[in-house]
Formats: sequence, structure tokens, C-alpha cells
Amino acid sequence: MSHLAVYAEDAPERPLLETADPDEIAKTLDAIGVRFERWPTRDAGDDTLAAYAEEIERLKAIGGYQAVDVASMVPDHPERAVFRQKFLSEHRHMEDEVRFFVDGEGLFTLHEDGRVFNMLCTKGDLIAVPAGMRHWFDMGPSPRFTAIRLFINPEGWVAHFTGDDIADRFPRHEPALA
Repeated sequence: MSHLAVYAEDAPERPLLETADPDEIAKTLDAIGVRFERWPTRDAGDDTLAAYAEEIERLKAIGGYQAVDVASMVPDHPERAVFRQKFLSEHRHMEDEVRFFVDGEGLFTLHEDGRVFNMLCTKGDLIAVPAGMRHWFDMGPSPRFTAIRLFINPEGWVAHFTGDDIADRFPRHEPALA
């Protein structure tokens, strides 16, 4: 289940807000410029992109995205720890980071306006983090997800790390899925 916890950036032990209500999540994230939507899920079969073609085309028209792919991670992936570590430090992108969770879950943590937003995305969640927003992503110690990713830059994901250790002070992802 999707879940949002909002903290003051200097108080990781005490959330200011916790909610699993999709409308409240969308409203709270919209206030900082982050798009959050719940999409109907469907059996994607062997062609995930075809299964969500209509939604993808809508996003491409809205955001000017040029490249789309599907990323997956499983708990027994031999390099899961390396991939997890790659995303755990606070960074920014020069373009939006757009992800739709076809399956599984992951924790996007956003740092904006003196607050930290821990957004657990699960199956059916779309999140679009705007260009320049400080954030990090935790797929957990036993990751399991499939996500559609959209990019403006055809080369894809390029991170610019901030050097701030704030990500080390906030809760990590403890998977709800078995």
C-alpha cells in the first residue's frame, strides 16, 4: 500500500504527517511540485510498454519525454546491493524522474522546503519528481519491482550528487512485501 511520511529535515524520529490516502498523498506532493497518480493495473504479459501505451503517451505529451524503458529488480539479483547503494545518496537530476510501478515497491525520499517526504511507491503508483529536486531512492535489501521509466534525455538517468549526508539520517526502506 502506498504510504507517505513527512518529516522536518532536522527531526527524522517524528513524522509531521503519515498517510496512506492516495488523494492526501497527491495533494501533499503536489504542493512541492511532485506528481503522484494511481493508475489501474493490468496484466502486462510480455509487453509492459504496450500494456500501458495510452498512459505513457499521455505523459510524453505532458512532459516532452522522449525515451521510455522498463527496469526490474529481484531479491536474488547478484548485484542488488551495488544497485541499491547507487541510489541511496541525495542527488538531483537535470530532468524529471518519472516512474510507474508496474509491480513491487520502492521508497522515494524527497528533500524540499525544510522537509523530508518518504514516499513508499507500490504497484499502480506513478511518481514524477521535478528536475532539480533533491531526493534519493531505496529499493530495500531484498528489492522487487518493475517500473516504467520516462526520460527527456535519451541517454537516461544522470545523477548529480549533493554531498549532503541527510539520507543517512532518515528511515530506509523496509519492504512490506514478502
